[in-house]
Amino acid sequence: MKEKTIDYILRATWQAVSRMYNEEASKYGATMATGFALLSIDKDKGTPSTALGPKMGMEATSLTRTLKSMEEKGLIVRKPNPDDGRGVLIYLTDFGKEKRELSRTNVLKFNEKVKQNITEEQLRNFMEVAEVINELILDKNIFNPTERTENEIATSNRFLQKNNR
Repeated sequence: MKEKTIDYILRATWQAVSRMYNEEASKYGATMATGFALLSIDKDKGTPSTALGPKMGMEATSLTRTLKSMEEKGLIVRKPNPDDGRGVLIYLTDFGKEKRELSRTNVLKFNEKVKQNITEEQLRNFMEVAEVINELILDKNIFNPTERTENEIATSNRFLQKNNR
């Protein structure tokens, strides 16, 4: 294959972003997963531990390791959920809130740098393409297409309407 495939470009780009964030996080004894978790935990009300995995797109075992490491570093505390005796809420400590702000600042810097180097139209097109890819994946009919689904037709129509303004 001479031409790069869409999945190759997505994977290579995500690996570069991940490596960039991990290199920055390592300066503070953290990882990208830690930073993402800090940003995913409600800084005031805490977050149910069961909600974090889906919110972050992480498997339970990886999330468990990340939370254990965060707890050991004093970034989070676990407390029983007063609304659900079986559940646990994850709260940021003051140290965790400080590191959350650092993570937030780095994410915003990256976003700003990207925006400085591409046009608003390019960014909008990127977001639209990413949305179409996600919708196609959610449709789960990619590898066994017997006929175009209503979702695929609607997705195509939305994309065409946006680009034929």
